[in-house]
Amino acid sequence: MSDFLELLKSRRSIRKFEDRPVSDEVLHQVMEAVRWSPSWANTQCWEVIDVVDPELRSRLQQTMGKGNPATKTITSAPKLLVLVGKKEASGYYKGMVTTKFGDWLLFDLGIACQELCLAAHALGLGTVVVGLFDQDKAAEICGVPEGYELVAMVPMGYPAQEPKAPKRKEVAEFLHTDKF
Repeated sequence: MSDFLELLKSRRSIRKFEDRPVSDEVLHQVMEAVRWSPSWANTQCWEVIDVVDPELRSRLQQTMGKGNPATKTITSAPKLLVLVGKKEASGYYKGMVTTKFGDWLLFDLGIACQELCLAAHALGLGTVVVGLFDQDKAAEICGVPEGYELVAMVPMGYPAQEPKAPKRKEVAEFLHTDKF
């Protein structure tokens, strides 16, 4: 357990990468982690696009929100992974939503994204989860079909920086017993 906790504690958002390619073998290992992510009723509602075309990356970079510190990584990272979720699958049973929160696609993609980031980190790679951008424009650029939602972009590569850990709450600040 201590190795796993150390992996969690040492993972950081990386926004500067070495100019070193990520091999197909390493990418496949990261995708194996996504493959084994838990999901609502095993719906596995995720799809991942490996964007390699520099023109597409440039167009995706133009969808970034103003002041997003990850903007440069969209074109500079050796890999750019785009996470897409199938709508009305996770959290649904026989075509009907089953929870107060509706579609669980964001929940399931969040788990898959975390597994992706932790697997990458375990393999010596860095990642940053990018969410501040125009998802609809990005979906159009990536050819995402109707019935799917582009949720996040994850630049990935070998880190060229070692950011310090941000301050974290102590467990006693968020753990409650019996009631809030």
